[in-house]
Amino acid sequence: MLYQLYETQRALLSPFSEFASASSKLYSHPLSPFAQGPGAQRLSAGFDLIHRLTKEYEKPEFNITSIQVDGIDVVVQQNVAIDKPFCKLLRFKRYTDEAKLLTKMRDQPSVLVVAPLSGHHSTLLRDTVRTLLKDHKVYITDWVDARMVPAEAGLFHLDDYVHYVQEFIRHIGPTVNVISVCQPTVPVLAAVSLLASAGEKTPRTMTMMGGPIDARKSPTAVNNLAMNKSIEWFEHNVIYRVPSNYPGAGRLVYPGFLQHSGFVAMNPDRHMTAHYDYFLDLVRGDDDSADAHREFYDEYNAVLDMPADYYLDTIKTVFQDFALVNGTWRVSGELVRPQDIKTTALLTVEGELDDISGAGQTAAAVDLCAGIPKLRKRHYELKGAGHYGIFAGRRWRDFAYPEIRDFIAKHHK
Repeated sequence: MLYQLYETQRALLSPFSEFASASSKLYSHPLSPFAQGPGAQRLSAGFDLIHRLTKEYEKPEFNITSIQVDGIDVVVQQNVAIDKPFCKLLRFKRYTDEAKLLTKMRDQPSVLVVAPLSGHHSTLLRDTVRTLLKDHKVYITDWVDARMVPAEAGLFHLDDYVHYVQEFIRHIGPTVNVISVCQPTVPVLAAVSLLASAGEKTPRTMTMMGGPIDARKSPTAVNNLAMNKSIEWFEHNVIYRVPSNYPGAGRLVYPGFLQHSGFVAMNPDRHMTAHYDYFLDLVRGDDDSADAHREFYDEYNAVLDMPADYYLDTIKTVFQDFALVNGTWRVSGELVRPQDIKTTALLTVEGELDDISGAGQTAAAVDLCAGIPKLRKRHYELKGAGHYGIFAGRRWRDFAYPEIRDFIAKHHK
């Protein structure tokens, strides 16, 4: 019933949200007589804040239409390379009329960015993709909101996630370099391990960033919740059926609105302060700061529903059984053996201040991949960076990205 109640609340708030938006414009538009009255700026700011707190946030677009490569503007077109029920493999194809630059770009490494299926859309990695495009051919996994997947498409388990990654690697080819951010570090390591065990070609490099390879190390608040509650508790408290007004009606999911509540609950004071500062920026007319707030929360507030089976599998496999590090994880009956990986180079990246994946959790992959020569394995800690800082923002662009770029380039040939 909770999902249905949420949908009812959303429907009731929708006209109030639109009214607040219109009222904000009424008190701010230069041609409106109401904008000339005392306190008009504060009224406009208040209505704008109400609108943003009550509106529904749709999935954002990547909006990457051009980049600069060697100082030259290059057009970028987003294409769907593979269309699966629960995920689209996107390619960001670059175009230029400069013959020398075109030849150079054709010879650059291919990168598959495996985005998290953990609440936010893959557009959260927009900065990651835009930066990578300067030196690479880039693909990314774009996970589909489970409420939009018809029930006849079947279930989606953690095993299916692993098989999707394997299919994407095979499609791009063995020269691909895989970058996994947060949650997918575990299924990506499983996918590559199974390819190696089966004697298939494996990627040139794997870069694993801020993920729970071994969640026993430096457990965070996120880890503790998953470790200390039973699977039955999660089934009874966070799993609901999609209401009838969506294509995935009847599908069991972990709803996005519950996930968003959890995100906010981790740092409520920070979000309250951010919204109050936004109100003050509007009153002062600080458009740049207000736009930065909107850009961040347009992304942060856009969440998706996760398939229930996948979510529960992840809780049990990664955070309760520690099946990967204990050597007991089987995917479709096949044992996951990271030690079978021989030729793929490995880079692990952690943020010094990461409060999602604690210190040492991602670095654990270095020891698990015992078959990779020591000279082809490296761990990098990004000083002063939290979880998001390792893949977005100044620290990502100035420090983490050069490390990853040079690591891929070193093993490209």
